[in-house]
Amino acid sequence: MSDNRIDAEPRTQFGKGAARKIRRDHKVPAVMYGHGSTPIHITLPAHDAMMALKHANALLTIVLEGEEQLALAKDVQRDPIKPVIDHVDLVIVKKGEKVTVDVPVHIEGNAAPDTMVTTDHTSLSLEVEATHIPESVTVSVEGLAGGTQILAGQVELPAGATLITDPEALVVNVTEAETMAAEGEGDEAADADAADAGTDEA
Repeated sequence: MSDNRIDAEPRTQFGKGAARKIRRDHKVPAVMYGHGSTPIHITLPAHDAMMALKHANALLTIVLEGEEQLALAKDVQRDPIKPVIDHVDLVIVKKGEKVTVDVPVHIEGNAAPDTMVTTDHTSLSLEVEATHIPESVTVSVEGLAGGTQILAGQVELPAGATLITDPEALVVNVTEAETMAAEGEGDEAADADAADAGTDEA
């Protein structure tokens, strides 16, 4: 079950003015929907919501009028300037139910000397149990030589997770730093030749 337990209150006032008043009262307007139920409009304590939603794909236990409901944070709207949450969309989930989420890719280790590591996919789409959503998937580049590529299908996934992203999608690319430097030197040489040609013509 979720460790992020939040006491919510029903919300009966709507519109921008009502939302501003809710935020002035240090609360966050939110809506829960899913499983064919009518959307449930609620407010959450601002501090509790901020702490619970620090990580992507946060699973919350919403306590509303004495009843508990598991909900997955799907859309968190944050103020572009202030460190506050403007609104939260929550999807109702059931224990054991599988959901599709985007999980961040975490790179660890050091590739071989004189190489450069680039990440083409910073997250992978996975189908996982709603109560077992991983915070990230780890990809090790320790000792990898230039020219090595890691595709989505090669990434080790947490137990019970199914890859939704195209298995052929490039996740990590390890290139030779010297090759890149040589290309840069070649460009400089071409520029120099062009400049010399221009001088000769003058």
